[in-house]
Amino acid sequence: MNRVWLMVLASLSAATVHAEAVAIVHATAWTLTSDQPTKDATIVIDKGRIVAVAAGAAPPAGARVVDAGGRPVTPGLMHAASQLGLIEVSSATETVDHSAKLAVPGAGFDIETAINQNSLLIQLARTDGLTRAVSYPGASPVPPFGGMGVLLHLVEGGDMIERARVGVFASVSGRTAAASVGSRAAQWQLLRTALETAKATLAAPATPAPRPPDVQALEPVLGGKIPLAISTNRESDLREAVKLARDFNIRVVVIGAAQGWRVADELAAAKVAVILDPMANLPISFDELGVRLDNAALLRKAGVTIAMALQGVQGYNAGSSLREGAGLAVAHGLPYVEGLRSIISAPAQIWGVADRYGTIAPGLDADLVVWDGDPLEPSSLATTVFIDGREVPLVTHQSELRDRYLPRVEAARAAGTQ
Repeated sequence: MNRVWLMVLASLSAATVHAEAVAIVHATAWTLTSDQPTKDATIVIDKGRIVAVAAGAAPPAGARVVDAGGRPVTPGLMHAASQLGLIEVSSATETVDHSAKLAVPGAGFDIETAINQNSLLIQLARTDGLTRAVSYPGASPVPPFGGMGVLLHLVEGGDMIERARVGVFASVSGRTAAASVGSRAAQWQLLRTALETAKATLAAPATPAPRPPDVQALEPVLGGKIPLAISTNRESDLREAVKLARDFNIRVVVIGAAQGWRVADELAAAKVAVILDPMANLPISFDELGVRLDNAALLRKAGVTIAMALQGVQGYNAGSSLREGAGLAVAHGLPYVEGLRSIISAPAQIWGVADRYGTIAPGLDADLVVWDGDPLEPSSLATTVFIDGREVPLVTHQSELRDRYLPRVEAARAAGTQ
């Protein structure tokens, strides 16, 4: 037992360990601070934080012990670009709140007040190990901006909005151009004009009149505090995104990047992160010609920070789809540990929360998941989920219906009446 661990145990003596202190023992801990897991690890959490992690250590006195039995333990998953809380049933319009209509300010559209924290989709995501997510607005008829996203921390029974206005979102594509201004060139021009106008307005002497919503929204983008996230796929558009990042000295994140592998070196050099769909292998539009399943592997090999978000399931099965997608990327050349990072630590880095989440390390939030098998295998399940150091019940509306009706079905089958 090393000296550091002895000091930790001393600080967590029976007199000082709190009632909610937990020690996860015999874990195969994917800390993500290393490319390899820590075998037979003991992870101590107290007051919502990770206190220590070490191999072969005894749990501190007074702590509740959770035996992982050699199974994998990871930080909680993070969805880098979801619409959790903004959509429940796509065909029920009263549950769809992700996009604005005409006459609503583009960049200034704030979805924070529309988040439904009681969404059953959030409940389901939590039971599959998802503990954080960014929800973002969809494309708007007011090009090119969609609005501002929000960072969610999926705590149970508390306020899930960890940070509002976490990024400004825009969309540039052939489809959105056809539905609005008629050319992607016009979309890029509008985007540049908005940034230039905001920059000039912010540099001008202050006036009593409030600044326009778009200027207020773009101020932290221009100041480097939050990124500009652009949904786009075509190679030429990706090159424009790189130019935009350099010309305005701002952080740019690309969502989609189906042809990203073609400009991987340029994206890496400009430090443009990519949130991609690892299951995309057939184009659904001309913008995505050339899409390939090893896109994630090629981008990461070039040094691009990558995260995952599957098209069409930003709200549904948000946790399980992430794991399946990351596993598919690993099957097509992405190193295993990078697959895990793409759904945990990389989103934390992209959205600015890596100082408190994303690895298993002392001082970070105790968002931890014990899995019954390989987390990147779709058939694996979370057996224990901690969020802020508290174990959350793995109960959903679906599991309650199963438990209510399955015994009746089995009894009917046994009686030969079904």
